[in-house]
Amino acid sequence: MRSVSPAFRRNWAIHLMLLAGAVAFVVPFYWMISTSLKGPEDLFQAPPTWYPEHPRVENFSEAWNTVPFPRYFFNTIFVAVCIVAGVVVTSGLSAFAFAFLQFRGREGIFNSFLSTMMVPEPVYIISSYILLYNLPGGGRDGWINDYSALIVPWLAHVFSIFLLRQHFLSFPRDLVDAAVIDGCGPVRFIFQIILPLSKAALTTVCLFTFINTWNSFLWPLVMTNSDSIRPIQVGLAFFAQEQGTEHGLMMAAAVFSIAPLLVVYFFAQRQIIESLTHTGLKG
Repeated sequence: MRSVSPAFRRNWAIHLMLLAGAVAFVVPFYWMISTSLKGPEDLFQAPPTWYPEHPRVENFSEAWNTVPFPRYFFNTIFVAVCIVAGVVVTSGLSAFAFAFLQFRGREGIFNSFLSTMMVPEPVYIISSYILLYNLPGGGRDGWINDYSALIVPWLAHVFSIFLLRQHFLSFPRDLVDAAVIDGCGPVRFIFQIILPLSKAALTTVCLFTFINTWNSFLWPLVMTNSDSIRPIQVGLAFFAQEQGTEHGLMMAAAVFSIAPLLVVYFFAQRQIIESLTHTGLKG
């Protein structure tokens, strides 16, 4: 009988590990969808069931009509688009400076930027609230409960600067020298040479920023106090109250709130893999 080669066994082990990882990622999504179709009689069964015995599609329409989700979707999309546009501009310019320009303290400043990624959001959220409350130009409470509080503080993103800088460093130095010899200034060099060659990295920055903004909960929860300005993640918290959590409605709302992210990721996954390959970031 022909023996199995070690390479074949190693590949099967890798495939089994990938399959186990895929199952670990898919099961929570399946459980969310299954719970969204359950009624009270299915939710509290012991032991829990993996599928609803009496599917209740009405959970989706009831969840949609319970809170103003159209307004939440508009707020979230508006804030996310503004932040993505701002992050692309600030990250592109900052990454260009850290990758191509020579100035005193460049590495120290860049490392200082990276160190801010280790500070968790709850540490600075109270001081941020006080600062935004006292800023002029907003309403009676400063920038609190205003789009400015949700957008302006997040127009710069350290991880995006790091990602683009690593990508820019992969360009050969001869490209920069040739642009300088031809009389190409820094602004023209960025917009006509660097950015067109960085579509994959920019797509990844846009996607990560959009997802982070879409999933933001603590910051908008503290900085807003009315439904007219709140994003969708804060709206989901309506179903978890002191009287109890409406699990079926919450999971139904979670399904249609996460659907746009899945669609965006499905169409942009090739650009993400290409960007991570070019920047040298490997899992």
